[in-house]
Amino acid sequence: PTMMTRKIKLWDINVHITCPLCNGYLIDATTVTECLHTFCRSCLVKYLEENNTCPTCRIVIHQSHPLQYIGHDRTMQDIVYKLVPGLQEAEMKKQREFYHKLGMEIPGDVKGETWSAKQHLDSHRNGETKPDENSNKETSEEKQEEDNDYHRSDEQVSICLECNSSKLRGLKRKWIRCSAQATVLHLKKFIAKKLNLSSFNEV
Repeated sequence: PTMMTRKIKLWDINVHITCPLCNGYLIDATTVTECLHTFCRSCLVKYLEENNTCPTCRIVIHQSHPLQYIGHDRTMQDIVYKLVPGLQEAEMKKQREFYHKLGMEIPGDVKGETWSAKQHLDSHRNGETKPDENSNKETSEEKQEEDNDYHRSDEQVSICLECNSSKLRGLKRKWIRCSAQATVLHLKKFIAKKLNLSSFNEV
């Protein structure tokens, strides 16, 4: 059967890939862990210097340390770079110029992303489709990245979740290990999911 394809204008999906704070395309996309709203990292960090709530839904991120409850959204940033032509190259160029102007060494991730993007574009322009040494190298690098732990290197704690209510059944495994920065709300949502509850408010 013939696959049906439909072209979508970038304008129609801009609302999903732009930052509500600066109205520009997401750069270094960063998501609030509590409500999953996403912003440019620089925009969000600047906003949280004076506030402790999400700019979109106004939910309290954390009373005193909201910056510890935001995280880099690699998937969203990859989507934005793939959808917007030339955005990644332009951003990498700006970053290189910024570090050069300050006389600082360019970080490895900026060098790596620039090189990877250039290699990818060059191979498509030249019509190359067969794997080569560079693609094998990229595959091994991606595998190495998958093996890394992308969670923050913060303190880990072990928690015993025992049920003292006759309304709820206990967990099969009552011990869990999580970040010391996890909130009670995170634990309630985790328990509700494990017990197949319709709402975490039942916990």
